[in-house]
Amino acid sequence: MTPHFGGRLAITLSPSDVGRKVTVRRRDPDGFRDTVGVLESWQDGLLTVRKRDGTLVAVREQAVVAAKVVPER
Repeated sequence: MTPHFGGRLAITLSPSDVGRKVTVRRRDPDGFRDTVGVLESWQDGLLTVRKRDGTLVAVREQAVVAAKVVPER
């Protein structure tokens, strides 16, 4: 994914970040949604993030507007 620096939004994730804690902001029909959790996989343009409650969220790569690795607690 190519980094985008428009305003303060940046995409700094890559498939090599699988297994790390991340935050992902994506476009949604109702606006934007944020997901924080562990990047479980990144294959064929689809990212999957496991949230703290165990929920798995699938995000299309094209919908991502900002994403980065975040520090563990």
